[in-house]
Amino acid sequence: MNKLIKTSFLFLLSTQAFAWGAKEDDSLKTKALTFSGYLETYYSYDLGNPETHERPAFFYNFTRHNEVNLNLGLVKANYNTEKVRGNFALMAGTYAQYNLASEQGLLKNVFEANVGVKISKTKNLWVDAGIMPSHIGFESAIGKDCWNLTRGMLAENSPYYESGVKIGHTSQNDKWYMAAMYLNGWQHIQRPSGNQTPALGTQLTYKPNTKHTLNWSTFVGNDKPDTAKQMRIFNNLYAILQLTPKLGLTTGFDIGMQQSARGSNTYEVWYTPVILARYTFSDHFKLAARGEYYSDAKGVIIVTGSTHGFQTLGYSLNLDYSVSENIMFRIEGRGLHSKDAIFSLDKKPSHNNYFVTSSLALSF
Repeated sequence: MNKLIKTSFLFLLSTQAFAWGAKEDDSLKTKALTFSGYLETYYSYDLGNPETHERPAFFYNFTRHNEVNLNLGLVKANYNTEKVRGNFALMAGTYAQYNLASEQGLLKNVFEANVGVKISKTKNLWVDAGIMPSHIGFESAIGKDCWNLTRGMLAENSPYYESGVKIGHTSQNDKWYMAAMYLNGWQHIQRPSGNQTPALGTQLTYKPNTKHTLNWSTFVGNDKPDTAKQMRIFNNLYAILQLTPKLGLTTGFDIGMQQSARGSNTYEVWYTPVILARYTFSDHFKLAARGEYYSDAKGVIIVTGSTHGFQTLGYSLNLDYSVSENIMFRIEGRGLHSKDAIFSLDKKPSHNNYFVTSSLALSF
């Protein structure tokens, strides 16, 4: 009898220990898996008053004129452990409608879908594969992470996302990040038809402290079918500097070149400098200004059909009001001036484009 009681007691104890272990594992899984979301509604009024309600074709955010609309709504699941990580996010909105117009079916609604594995026991070295945020630029599609309400011409006309494989390393002091990518192309989930050319990317980021960031990103590839191959080489440089606790400055410069024709030794060049300043008045109010210039005389990225191509100066001013920690209201006035009359004003060709945009965003 005593033996039976002891056996039963040991069995119950081991069962409870297993249950405790299962609960602990479930708790760890819960901590590893998190969910988040972002919702950004907007209203934009273009003084050119386009009858189609579509703003100029080189914009991919806040694209609809004189209507309340959704720029970006997304839900995201993130899984993160010591050796494995992954992200999956679905989206809707005019950003997805216009920026992923060339992608297939349901891929148009995929914001992010990738998995990563740590491949070193001693180094912070990871391999990630899938659909990922672009390694190029300091502005993303998620507005709350950007200083300005609307995206700059630099950001709108370089990749927001990419698909491929990336190997990345962060130094032990967290000051350096280095990565190399094998990509499906210049902002492509699926390769262009007839394109078998590998596309490559690199990124080098230096953060000497929590206030400053320096970045250099590159892309090399072909965005056309191989029968009309034109190699593209692109460099993206920027610096984010927190000059004082209230004043921040971001400067950037992109320059790219592409073969004028298949097999040609002649390259057509485009470039764009940009500068942003942001002043924080309080936890609730911020003011940001931007000046930028985009030069693409040969129409490599932005096609106008005009004499001098796309050579445009831009400027903007926006005010942000954080209603609470996760709700932000923003309003921005923006102007563009082009060398050619590529815009419309008062139903006539114009060198100028003016518009006002407001947004209300929720993050959770």
